[in-house]
Amino acid sequence: MSDVAALAGVSHQTVSRVLNDHPSVRPATRRRVLDAVAALGYRPNLAARALVTRRSGTIGVLSSGSALFGPTSTLIAIENAARELGLFVSLATLPAWSSDDVASVLEHFMTEGVDGVVVLAAHDDAVEAVRSFASPVPVVMVGPMNLPAPLRSVAVDHYTGARQAVRHLLDLGHRDVLHLAGPTDWLDARRRIQGWHDELAAAGLESREPSTGDWSADRGYADGRELVSGGPPTAVFAANDQLALGLLRAFWEAGLRVPDDVSVVGFDDVDGSAHFVPPLTTVRQDFARLGERCLRVLLETIAGGTPPGTELIPTSLVVRASTAAPRR
Repeated sequence: MSDVAALAGVSHQTVSRVLNDHPSVRPATRRRVLDAVAALGYRPNLAARALVTRRSGTIGVLSSGSALFGPTSTLIAIENAARELGLFVSLATLPAWSSDDVASVLEHFMTEGVDGVVVLAAHDDAVEAVRSFASPVPVVMVGPMNLPAPLRSVAVDHYTGARQAVRHLLDLGHRDVLHLAGPTDWLDARRRIQGWHDELAAAGLESREPSTGDWSADRGYADGRELVSGGPPTAVFAANDQLALGLLRAFWEAGLRVPDDVSVVGFDDVDGSAHFVPPLTTVRQDFARLGERCLRVLLETIAGGTPPGTELIPTSLVVRASTAAPRR
């Protein structure tokens, strides 16, 4: 560090302030120090810095390891946001969320000296397992809402997103809107079911029992075939775009035209949904915003500045060619 200070013409303390991103350094001085760091190939001793700042610059991220679009996109967004903020990520995955397994992972994070932990919690058992662990560092959960202190969470507003989808169909004139729901042990799926139900109820309409199952296109296709044989509604709100894709295939095989005979709305706005046949009307999740806010809330919590609660990330409706006014 003394070589960097000599080359930049500043004190040892100034170099330390620049490397620790202290705000009280003039831009020109900061630039000289960073140029000297680059010219000398200097690498700060992270262990020594951690002893001084009591920060390792590393966060733990616990995920289910799911390859589904939503969890994968969320994880990528968190990693990208961490990189932008100069943080390192220590990642662990758990296929099952027993209290013992979660405690083991979180305790391992503690031995690594993480500054905080982000937990991608898709199910109730994940929430309960994390709540039962007395973490010495801040924990931010992605997905759950209304957590007790000191837990904080950031979540996509799936409830309002579902209401946006149904409201779009109602505004087109549909009165029979069926919902293909995701698995009910998923927090996101239950919020979408509730949003669909409440939007219909607000319009004075009764809701059929939603079809539930997994998130796959195969399941959407199977449900679509059943709908064809029993007489389809004028509109279907699918809990994700893969379900919608399967529906489109089943309707096409049966000679039903989308949207002339049946309108279809999905959820997620996956890559390629604009190229479905027809292009899919869907609800877009802002995963980049979710990742960025998750990390910001964690950092604010580490600094002691964020009260317990949930921050909601809004969705947006993307209207394409799979929805239209009913013809019958």
